[in-house]
Amino acid sequence: MTTPSQTVGPFFAFALPWPDGPYAAPPGTPGLITVHGTVRDGSGAPVPDALIETWQADPDGRFDHPDDPRGRGASGPRWFARCPTDADGMYAIHTVKPGPVPSADGPHAPHLTVCVLARGLLRQLVTRVYFPDETDANRADPVLSRLPDPSRASTLIAVPDGNALRFDIRLRGDDETVFFAL
Repeated sequence: MTTPSQTVGPFFAFALPWPDGPYAAPPGTPGLITVHGTVRDGSGAPVPDALIETWQADPDGRFDHPDDPRGRGASGPRWFARCPTDADGMYAIHTVKPGPVPSADGPHAPHLTVCVLARGLLRQLVTRVYFPDETDANRADPVLSRLPDPSRASTLIAVPDGNALRFDIRLRGDDETVFFAL
């Protein structure tokens, strides 16, 4: 007899709550922005039980981690957030814009790294959210510039939405978000 395969969701409320929830930076932090959107499946239906995690560099492009070769970023926010989607597949993360991150391939444009966990996925999906006001940095970004189909870069760039940024995540189908194999 074989063991049934397992997926990475649905999620259990006792195991995944994050103390700061959707706040990568505390409420009232200068420059706080909201990145929000809807997670949709291959047929375009909202995914009501997904979990969105983001992590990022600080505004100076440093990580609050001992492995950052430039030294740890300033203490304070953890620059990590976790937000479940609601019944309409919507999520919202509150953060500040990170700085560019240096690398051997050239600086990475300011971005949030996003992990998507949901029912039906055997592994988490990883993508990035880039900022629409960073046109030159986005053009030079070593990840965006290496996409096999450059026209798909638009699935990684948030769009202004009032005082917030909108970043919809499409798991499959038309306009599928670019995900990275890690």
